[in-house]
Amino acid sequence: MKTTLVLGIGNTLLSDEGVGVHVVQLLEKQHPDLANVTFIDGGTLSFTLAELLATHNNLVVVDAARTGGEAGNVVCYEGDAMDKYLTGNRQSVHEVGLTDLLDIARLSDHYPEHRALVGIEPLYLDWGEQPSEQVAPSVPVAAERVMALIDKWKDS
Repeated sequence: MKTTLVLGIGNTLLSDEGVGVHVVQLLEKQHPDLANVTFIDGGTLSFTLAELLATHNNLVVVDAARTGGEAGNVVCYEGDAMDKYLTGNRQSVHEVGLTDLLDIARLSDHYPEHRALVGIEPLYLDWGEQPSEQVAPSVPVAAERVMALIDKWKDS
């Protein structure tokens, strides 16, 4: 049976920076008993997540992502596109940590069979415990994208 790890990352004390965690919290609330899916608040990342990543076939990372779009814009980079984004022009405080976490998975032969980054363009990265007014409506949109990926991968 294929398993999926949904990893929300970000600092919830820095308004839009915490949007990945807010998406995962919404998904946990909407789908508390979803089979073969683990929702994790990854905070600002830690190498301790490598073990959890190794026990899942698929990975969806949800994070604030600077792509040059309008605040609240939701993007999805899947597979090689995710890898390219992470090694390219990604502007996030998690860039090194997420790349390192995936390198550990690759080196230990536990690289996710399917992987994607669902990102939301931030507006503010200042103090605040909730996403900005422009970004908050994107939380359920990103959650829908995550669920679409889970559904797409469940039989592959």
